[in-house]
Amino acid sequence: MTAFLIANMAPIMFATLVLFLLSGFPVAFALAANGLFFGFLGIEFGLIKPELLQALPNRIFGIMSNDTLLAIPFFTFMGLILERSGMAEDLLETIGQLFGPLRGGVAYAVIFVGALLAATTGVVAASVISMGLISLPVMLRYGYDKKVASGVIAASGTLAQIIPPSLVLIVMADQLGRSVGDMYQAAFIPGLLLTVMYAGYILLISIIRPTWVPALPPEARNLRQSNGDSGVNSLLALMLVSVGASFAFSRYYLSGHPDAPGDEVGIYSAGVGIAGAFVLAFINRKLKIGLLSRMAEQVVFVLIPPLALIFLVLGTIFIGVATPTEGGGMGAFGAMVLAMMNRRLSWDLTKQAMNSTSRLSCFVMFILIGSTVFSLVFRGVNGDLWVEHLLTSLPGGNVGFLIVVNIMFFVLAFFLDFFELAFILVPLVGPVAEKMGIDLIWFGVLLGVNMQTSFMHPPFGFALFYLRSVAPKEVKTSDIYWGAIPFVLAQVIMVALIIAFPNIVSVDKKNQHQRGSKLKHTDAG
Repeated sequence: MTAFLIANMAPIMFATLVLFLLSGFPVAFALAANGLFFGFLGIEFGLIKPELLQALPNRIFGIMSNDTLLAIPFFTFMGLILERSGMAEDLLETIGQLFGPLRGGVAYAVIFVGALLAATTGVVAASVISMGLISLPVMLRYGYDKKVASGVIAASGTLAQIIPPSLVLIVMADQLGRSVGDMYQAAFIPGLLLTVMYAGYILLISIIRPTWVPALPPEARNLRQSNGDSGVNSLLALMLVSVGASFAFSRYYLSGHPDAPGDEVGIYSAGVGIAGAFVLAFINRKLKIGLLSRMAEQVVFVLIPPLALIFLVLGTIFIGVATPTEGGGMGAFGAMVLAMMNRRLSWDLTKQAMNSTSRLSCFVMFILIGSTVFSLVFRGVNGDLWVEHLLTSLPGGNVGFLIVVNIMFFVLAFFLDFFELAFILVPLVGPVAEKMGIDLIWFGVLLGVNMQTSFMHPPFGFALFYLRSVAPKEVKTSDIYWGAIPFVLAQVIMVALIIAFPNIVSVDKKNQHQRGSKLKHTDAG
């Protein structure tokens, strides 16, 4: 029996951890207790030396002094301040009026605002609860199908998982030993494509089942001109002027900086165009010129402040002016400034945001400490070699490895949330992926898209629970579950597309390996 335990310590340790987690024992304590138990067992059997456990204080101190993880409380605080200051309500009402005349217009508005909230909050709970409280009653009032309405709200809220400044990408970068800024930049296009896929599903529903996603009735559109005109033409003209200003600035900037990176030129040019639109709208309102419609003015004054915050945070990170931690600090301060400008910043709001931020940060730190104890002992009993041998011996080479790993993450996402998956599994599969020649930035984004499904899986998806907590009684839990399934399928399709077309994830050329050849069927031996 002793010889069997010594020979199979790693798989037994992993299986014991799974049993602990399935029993409902708190994850942080399950990880630490499992690690310490097998650590003492390994010392007793002579598998590991007692000195190994002396490394724990240094590892824990390393976690506590990790500057990268400071971005988590900053971005969480920023998102909570913005969500509780009424920004989501203003955005949903205004964008809903803009898309209202279209079939599925409110659903498109929810998707658009969900993507925008994801780029400003990074917190799934805040996005889902805000949109559930504000837009779900409106959609039901005007005849939307309950499944479609609940599904689109839950799915749009989970975009905060993959669109920067996503919290899971911060954790993923830390666990894989890569730059958070590079991870953000690489995840940008997949996040936008997923948003387009959600909108494509609503477009398909509007064609096949138009009664499920009706347009807003005329009496519900209250941003019209006095003559009854919608004012959309004025908004389109302002957009053309803004785009023209951006294009002109990009040409001017390139003439003086011919070697400037494309993302730097794009961020500066877009910033000039957005600032120009805001200045024009401000002058129009103050001087009462009357060049812009009510719709155009409302869209500008509601949409541009959060866009400015996005450019302040993500723009400075992408062009290398600020680290993600510094960007998060600026975002938290900018969110408080926006709330103050809207006269919605109060001590109670700040206190609630700080309490929620402290709880989430402590939750993350305890899980990370527990996973450190587990991983130290697991490597001490050669668990990393066991995992490497298990995964590299799979048929199909790199493609087989990616498929099996993604299936494993997808199945475990039924029971574990993204923090637990990132802290437990990513440190095990990341080194194997690196040895197989897979770029870890690309790999991290792929797993981030996969772990997004952890919020949407019936019956344990947290986004579904968040929506259930604020949904009216006429919306059944089964409606929420059935409504989520098409969007889970969209996320699975996105994972398959990233594997099939790896260039979807834009990895910096200096870090990029020749992934095209690596993702072919190769001999894993």
